[in-house]
Amino acid sequence: MNLTAAPGATGPAAWADALLLSFAQAGYVQAEPAILQPAEPFLDLSGEDIRKSLYLTTDASGEELCLRPDLTIPVARDYLASSRAGQPAGFSYLGPVFRYRGGRPSEFLQAGIESFGRQDRAAADAEMLALALEATSAFGLTEVDIRTGDVALFIALIDALDLYPVWRRRLIKDFNRKISLEQDLERLTLATGSGRNEYEGVLAALAGSDRKAALALVTDLMSIAGTTNVGGRSVSEIADRFLEQSTLKGGALPRDALDLIKRFLAIAGDPDDAIARLRALADDAQLDITAAIDQFESRVRFMAARGIDTGATRFSTSFGRGLDYYTGFEFELHSKGNGVEPLVAGGRYDGLMTQLGAPTPIPAVGFSVWVETLTQAGRKPVASGGAS
Repeated sequence: MNLTAAPGATGPAAWADALLLSFAQAGYVQAEPAILQPAEPFLDLSGEDIRKSLYLTTDASGEELCLRPDLTIPVARDYLASSRAGQPAGFSYLGPVFRYRGGRPSEFLQAGIESFGRQDRAAADAEMLALALEATSAFGLTEVDIRTGDVALFIALIDALDLYPVWRRRLIKDFNRKISLEQDLERLTLATGSGRNEYEGVLAALAGSDRKAALALVTDLMSIAGTTNVGGRSVSEIADRFLEQSTLKGGALPRDALDLIKRFLAIAGDPDDAIARLRALADDAQLDITAAIDQFESRVRFMAARGIDTGATRFSTSFGRGLDYYTGFEFELHSKGNGVEPLVAGGRYDGLMTQLGAPTPIPAVGFSVWVETLTQAGRKPVASGGAS
């Protein structure tokens, strides 16, 4: 990798330009998505919590728009609108993003890589982490904390436990959004009261229903009432809430399922040790999660092949990045001893493309570089010969 800033250029912009050059040398084409974006994809796919940080406006047709809060979704939308949609393609980016951050600048630079369409998922995951580490070393940070996780393992566990669909959605949402999963697990195991409430009839009607049926019923009821939301909650959010209450009235989360989830979430440390502990848990509880563990192990082997010291990598089954659209590998790179804010963060999000309108699933993985954070933590990019 050869990082050199433009002649006369100084500051974070120069460092970011050098970083973008390194991405180009690695084969990633620069993308330049529009700054003004439809707000709906960010609200639907990143979670409603992001609304309070967005800069929103409405056009003449009534469509809600926003200044892009990150670049992953805009780059993915442009890829899907291009002639290369569905084919393997890699993109890099550098540009401003806009997000309210409570006293800190709301406009800041973001760089990164998005890789679409590669079927060799484990190898692609390892490549993202390797390139992310090259980005930090280019800024003079040769030692960083590598924190990794894999939401696909948690999803595989929940599926193997054969829980009610509403519990599955609830637990995965908690995991992805960094809500107190342990607290919610305990709540779901409590016996529900026998008292009635004003929605008893709705809950009875939903008993045994799936999400589609619940959504249809709530849509009809709200249409009759002449409203599209209640207390800021959308129809889908209200339907999910009714489904939760209906399911809870039918019985609590089984205690043995709770115990297995807790055992799973306690696994952390060296990736090789985690693999062994996961296989032992699967054998002991007779859980069919072998495919997810195999994918995890394959990724670790590809990481080692890329020169990553996997023994220095911190893996945790409970690690998540707080975004709904992640479906597998997730990671963050932090400064040693001062790692509150990530320097680089990313992961796999195979489900995003169909949620954005792709007719068939498209594998996707990538990462974002927080340029200002890196420039504050590091120093001038280190030059080295050859392309990465």
